[in-house]
Amino acid sequence: MTRRASRELAFFILFEKSFSDASISEIIDNAGEARDVVSNNFAVSLAEGAVAHLEEIDNKISEFSHKWSKARLSRVALTLLRLALYEMFWEEEIPVSVSINEAVELAKLYGGEADATFINGVLGGISRGAEVEQ
Repeated sequence: MTRRASRELAFFILFEKSFSDASISEIIDNAGEARDVVSNNFAVSLAEGAVAHLEEIDNKISEFSHKWSKARLSRVALTLLRLALYEMFWEEEIPVSVSINEAVELAKLYGGEADATFINGVLGGISRGAEVEQ
């Protein structure tokens, strides 16, 4: 499975997590049983990492998404922001530009019309305004 496919799977897992109190492993197990989804370590690591740092990530989103409360964001946009911010701050081997680009590309596939632009703006602002390894 490519990194892009793994990232997409992590997005699906986190998206489903936004509707459920189930653990990441329960979500993966259920997806495997219901839809023959096969996960990998990278996807699981991203999903679990984002959940582990959710409060810090959501604080960053609130700080940089001017005039948009977390409640106003689509679940797709919120999930992609969470995934990308986890990568940007805690996955040192992934360049920030890759995290931003991947989130924008996934937003084009799964988000609303304005999600990709919004996500790009928020993540770009965070990368310029925070101590993120470039």
